[in-house]
Amino acid sequence: MASSMGGMFPGQQSSGQIPVGGAGGPGQPGFPGPGGFPPRAPENNTLVDELEASFEACFASLVSQDFVNGTDQEEIRTGVDQCIQKFLDVARQTECFFLQKRLQLSVQKPEQVLKEDVSELRNELQRKEMLVQKHLAKLHHWQQVLDDVSGQQRKPTDLPPPGPLAFLEQASASLPPAPLKPN
Repeated sequence: MASSMGGMFPGQQSSGQIPVGGAGGPGQPGFPGPGGFPPRAPENNTLVDELEASFEACFASLVSQDFVNGTDQEEIRTGVDQCIQKFLDVARQTECFFLQKRLQLSVQKPEQVLKEDVSELRNELQRKEMLVQKHLAKLHHWQQVLDDVSGQQRKPTDLPPPGPLAFLEQASASLPPAPLKPN
């Protein structure tokens, strides 16, 4: 999988590297530079580098003295909007890159995608089982509280038979029957 992501991270070479930059990029006219951050060489930029640079530019535009001391609110708003738009554009490109790699993986190794899906389903089932156990514990607790309160008012012969399933039997007796689903 690392070879399929060539060019995405620094130090990797790839002929399929997605070009980044363009009008309004860092260091270009009309786009505030990342104040205090060194300029990046455009030929070595990857999407991750470009995303990081655009984030730094957004952050720098919000804390830059030029914008803080500026008197023209419209100019400040325009600069910040440009930074945020550039960041969102690069984020979409990065998302697209990962979606393309995911598609390639699903075509080349469909069993890997199935394994991931099965793993996610197992985790979901485990999470839901823990949630059911938590609710059963709360149900048992409140059933005992209710029994304690109502036990003071009723006779000892009315108590349910002792046992671990007594509260489940009592709780399920008040539930309506589930409708049958046609196969």
